Parts: sequence; structure tokens; C-alpha cells
Amino acid sequence: MAAPAAKAPVAGHIELRLRELNQLFDSFDPAPFHEKDLDRDAEEYIVSWAREFAPAMPLVFRLHLPEDQRRLEPERTVKQAIANYFKYRADLARLEVRRTLQEGRRSLLVGVVFLAVCMFAREMLRLYEPMEWMRFPEEGLLILGWVAMWRPIELLLYDWWGPLRKRRTYENLSRMRVEVVYSA
Repeated sequence: MAAPAAKAPVAGHIELRLRELNQLFDSFDPAPFHEKDLDRDAEEYIVSWAREFAPAMPLVFRLHLPEDQRRLEPERTVKQAIANYFKYRADLARLEVRRTLQEGRRSLLVGVVFLAVCMFAREMLRLYEPMEWMRFPEEGLLILGWVAMWRPIELLLYDWWGPLRKRRTYENLSRMRVEVVYSA
């Protein structure tokens, strides 16, 4: 019995229609096409569509241009520009993840030291004639110490997930297949 044929992975399609190739790129960037930044609106459009698909799903970028744009050889230009731009954006997102985690570790160290100081001060207050009204500053110090831990915990548990998702999206976009379709 023959093994079933493996299915080709389904690709997510991102389609964009432009009147001319220059619309894809930032008009204020003087660099050649393959090094230019994408236009903000074009980037936002491409990224928003990419987020609709699973991060590991292969993507296809289909650019629709008028026939007169064929002379610019957009296939190679767009493929290289897209790959370079989104690789750069992925590198920035990778750096953001790393910085967030570093800040979290530093904040955690500060927070733990501050919590220890608060708990030590609380114990010092308990040594002097235990009076009922002293419970307010004692409990206040404990709460203050734990509140100081809020930001480190937020950084280490939650804040790095967003940049990580961005990085994965940008990496996927940097690898996507580019197709140019011409119309009359």
C-alpha cells in the first residue's frame, strides 16, 4: 500500500494593488530600492494581514502593478527590499525582547532588595513596644515592598510577549515569497 502523498503547506496570501512601484517605498528615503524603507501605510497593511495568519504559516506577497511598471524589473527589487526591510525589523524586535528581559532582571533585583528593606523595617517596628496603631505602618511597609515588585513581574511575565510576536511576524515576512502580477 502506497503512503499518502504529503500535502504542500497552505500559504497565507497578502495582496496589494498599486499604480506604480514607488508607492511601495518611503518617498523620503534616498536609498536604492533594495535598501529603502517601505512606506508606512504599505508596511502597516502588509503586517496587519500577516498577523491574520499563524506565525509559522508560509506567506505569499502578491503585488499587482500596471503593465508599464514591468520595465523596472520589480520582481527582484521587491523581493530583496521586502526581505531586507523585514529582516531589519525582526532584528529590532529581537533587540526589544532582549532589552525588556534585561530591564526585568534589573528591576527584579531592585524590587527584591527594596522588599527586603521594607520587611526589615517592618520587623524593626515590631521590636519597639508593640502598640495596636503600629500595625498600620507595619502593614504599609509590607504592601509597599510588594507593590515595588509589580513592574519587574510585569516585565518578566508579560511585556516581552508582544515584541516576541512582532519578531516572529517580521521573520516570517522576511521569508515570504514575492509575486508580481501585471494588469492592463
